[in-house]
Amino acid sequence: MTSNEANEPRAYAGRGITVTYDTGRCLHAARCVGGLPEVFDTGKRPWIQPDGAAPERVAEVIRLCPSGALQYRLAAGPAEEGDRPTTVVRSPLGQLLLRGELSVTTSGGEVRRETRAVLCACGVSGNQPYCDHSGACGKE
Repeated sequence: MTSNEANEPRAYAGRGITVTYDTGRCLHAARCVGGLPEVFDTGKRPWIQPDGAAPERVAEVIRLCPSGALQYRLAAGPAEEGDRPTTVVRSPLGQLLLRGELSVTTSGGEVRRETRAVLCACGVSGNQPYCDHSGACGKE
């Protein structure tokens, strides 16, 4: 069992948006913290305060998360939809950065609907198929 499978994503419910966070997929790109510090503040508990900004703005910043560790569902609407067309970009380190309507099969055989993911290309990640920065493709 991988660390990601052992820990289900945690949900942070606000009045207009629910944010989920999957620690096993976070690559610490810090787009959330830098983009909306009034919502994403690692110095506070809980560190995600969904009501700290308008739901649409929170969703906008979450869509910047390259790994898909952060996801959202608007109270007055559907869950996040994937970009069209789907894109796959290889990072300079070899990781595969995907955006779109994705179907990702985990090492445990679970099929997940995804909109964003960073996949391991070196085969060393302990959270396959997702990159966890433990191998060569995750070292910066």
